[in-house]
Amino acid sequence: MNDNAQFVPTTEGNEIPSFQTTWSAPSNIALVKYWGKKELQIPCNPSVSFTLDQCRTTTSVRFERLKDNLDHLSLALQYDGKPVPSFEPKVKTFIDRILPYAPYLKEYHLLIDTINSFPHSSGIASSASAMSALAAAIMDLEKQIYPSLTAEDQIKKCSFLARLGSGSSARSVEGPLVLWGEHTATPDSSDLFGVRLTKAADVFKTYHDTILLVDKGQKEVSSTIGHNLMHNHPFAENRFTQAKAHYQALLTILEMGDMDGFNDLVEREALSLHAMMLTSSPSYILMHPNTIQIIQEVRRYRKTTGLNLTFTLDAGANVHLLYPAHEAEKIDQFIASDMRKYCQDNELIYDRVGTGLKKV
Repeated sequence: MNDNAQFVPTTEGNEIPSFQTTWSAPSNIALVKYWGKKELQIPCNPSVSFTLDQCRTTTSVRFERLKDNLDHLSLALQYDGKPVPSFEPKVKTFIDRILPYAPYLKEYHLLIDTINSFPHSSGIASSASAMSALAAAIMDLEKQIYPSLTAEDQIKKCSFLARLGSGSSARSVEGPLVLWGEHTATPDSSDLFGVRLTKAADVFKTYHDTILLVDKGQKEVSSTIGHNLMHNHPFAENRFTQAKAHYQALLTILEMGDMDGFNDLVEREALSLHAMMLTSSPSYILMHPNTIQIIQEVRRYRKTTGLNLTFTLDAGANVHLLYPAHEAEKIDQFIASDMRKYCQDNELIYDRVGTGLKKV
């Protein structure tokens, strides 16, 4: 049910003079991709992701109550203790969007200090972890103002708020598998927030994700621009139909523990995402030659060994290698010996499926 009104406070709360809190939120990697959105971060198709564990944003927020209400937002933003004016417009846009649901923020000055454990803007969903960490801090303040707020409602609203900053951040609040977007196969699904998928075989709850950093720099085309190019894309409607069908198929794959089916579907989803970029107007290419080399090596390795190594891509050149924990020892050896050479400065990140937000 898509009802924004459920997230608007309707009673007077406690008056909190100051409050400081720190939250760590993970990135996520989509298995069924979200690409194309409507107004206010409403997805054109449902998406499913693995929540990661090590790729995280840690955000501290100090809320200081203002003596006088201002007619504008009062905030200061730091990255690892240093001012970053370039980040402020996105954060201000986010706060403006959520004010109807968190009106108490107008009464505070926000000092935000954030840091990533992974390269920013390189296609590892840094905005997803950043916005979910900030939303978690805001919801922690809301819990102080409204102590009767339940943990379940706090998580739901956190996902709802985070989504208004970055759509994919709706999936970074919980784990290990999260659906965002309405689909008839999942009655409690919503376009407004993410929901955990609980009917998955144990093998998928401990998957590894090793991220090959093919390019650690900022993407040439931002995800925001990419989403907007779907509006007049000649293949957009077929893509949305495909994603919905893939979600339905993935439900069965997850429940059955079907790793062959998982490998096939996840790789087709990754390539469909980049096919939309290749065929947009203007078109653009985020994959690098080493991205293609990795894809070919992964498929050769899987064919010759029978091990369940698969790849997926976000909106960038970097490659996420997904594989089950019980095959990790052999696959990690292959990655170290054969895959690292394709990475910028031989750098990669060993990660795995995680559980979501953590209060620090």
